[in-house]
Amino acid sequence: MRTQTHEVGGPSSTTEATLFQQAQAGCSTSLNGLMTRHDGLVQAVVRQQVLGDLPFTEAVQAGRIGLWHAIQGFDPCRGLAFSTYAWPCIMRQVWREVKAHDCFCSSSAIGDEQSPLAGPDPATVWEAEAVRQALYDAVRRLSQRLRHVIVARYGLNGDPPAIYRLIGADLGLTGERTRQLHTEALVWLRHPAHSYVLRSLLDRHTLADYEIADHLAQQWLRRRGGRRGR
Repeated sequence: MRTQTHEVGGPSSTTEATLFQQAQAGCSTSLNGLMTRHDGLVQAVVRQQVLGDLPFTEAVQAGRIGLWHAIQGFDPCRGLAFSTYAWPCIMRQVWREVKAHDCFCSSSAIGDEQSPLAGPDPATVWEAEAVRQALYDAVRRLSQRLRHVIVARYGLNGDPPAIYRLIGADLGLTGERTRQLHTEALVWLRHPAHSYVLRSLLDRHTLADYEIADHLAQQWLRRRGGRRGR
């Protein structure tokens, strides 16, 4: 009988599920195998982060700690790809290392100069930029009309936030129809598949958070009579 093998990376793989179970039970061989197999994911995450003055090698080491946490907490039975689950875990760990490094460097610089003046906290600036980028990435995935409503409603293009009536005039729609599109866009953005990275950065990715998002989506669908559309 031919033995079928599977690559670690998809939750449908029996071999993968076994490796995660063994690693979580304390098997160092399985843990090391998964760490080695997914080290490329760590490298990919680090290359996309704003590292400031943190050396790349230190960022990678922090990312590997995040990967270790992801391996310990991953449940293949939930149907989520490991890379999707691990990405924000790695990103958060790198983020924390960048913040700690920047805070240390800022404190050292102030101490050396003995200056009472200090600029913006680099860690806070980095955090705000990461959240902003995640938000814009999510909004960019909306359909053109929904994206226009969200950008105009919240002033994401630098203009003052607009009311529904004015946004609708740009689209040839009534203010009420624009309000409905705004609600539809928010339902889409709240979905775990679309908000995972942003929620992870904001520590709003618990089961309770997603249950609330699902409840709001179901309410919206009932009001729309179960119809979907953009």
